[in-house]
Amino acid sequence: MYFQCMRWSLELGGFCSRQVLGALFLAIGLWAWSEKGVLSNISALTDLGGLDPVWLFVVVGGVMSVLGFAGCIGALRENTFLLKFFSVFLGLIFFLELATGILAFVFKDWIRDQLNLFINNNVKAYRDDIDLQNLIDFAQEYWSCCGARGPNDWNLNIYFNCTDLNPSRERCGVPFSCCVRDPAEDVLNTQCGYDVRLKLELEQQGFIHTKGCVGQFEKWLQDNLIVVAGVFVGIALLQIFGICLAQNLVSDIKAVKANWIKYDDGYKLLK
Repeated sequence: MYFQCMRWSLELGGFCSRQVLGALFLAIGLWAWSEKGVLSNISALTDLGGLDPVWLFVVVGGVMSVLGFAGCIGALRENTFLLKFFSVFLGLIFFLELATGILAFVFKDWIRDQLNLFINNNVKAYRDDIDLQNLIDFAQEYWSCCGARGPNDWNLNIYFNCTDLNPSRERCGVPFSCCVRDPAEDVLNTQCGYDVRLKLELEQQGFIHTKGCVGQFEKWLQDNLIVVAGVFVGIALLQIFGICLAQNLVSDIKAVKANWIKYDDGYKLLK
């Protein structure tokens, strides 16, 4: 009996922790949108040309909340329908992830082209959203890159393009996150990329990173393949473990119910 209670406590804790974590992610996403005024102007969701990073919190938080609710309430109320929904939903996510991984491996060139297109769309919207701007700056600094294929991708942005009609002070420049940082600098120079694309390519290499982020990301994946694969395998195992827990709980509930007979005045235990 003690071990049965311990097992049920572990299962319940696993299901409900997903709901708490999902609710936290969702709350962060909704708070970020409220701070940017999106909740009072829903059309702003479609006005942004690039990716709003808040979507990641909202989608992940929403999915985890739904899964956590089904698993937690299903375990608390011994509701086999909710537990089966949890298993099917989690299984669907697992197979979608598996299919995405296989397709990404098979169609590598197409994925690379789509990634280039995706990054360039976000380059265009760089100044339109502060969260997107911070995400691009982080990526360019972390992978020591600039643009999708190179610094000239910043011609796609109205503030950084080199056209004569561009009145911006950032004309023919790049964001500061493209710059080669001097370790001796205590204060970040946010103007280090001004006019840098007016120089020859060889001269640019002394001031900014000239490699594209797509190539640098691919190199990073190759260098950290074991770690990345380990993370995905770990996530997959957690999902399989969750499915097994839910199915095991469904079997236990059915086994307990099989020992009871329904009468007009309620249930009675079989002897």
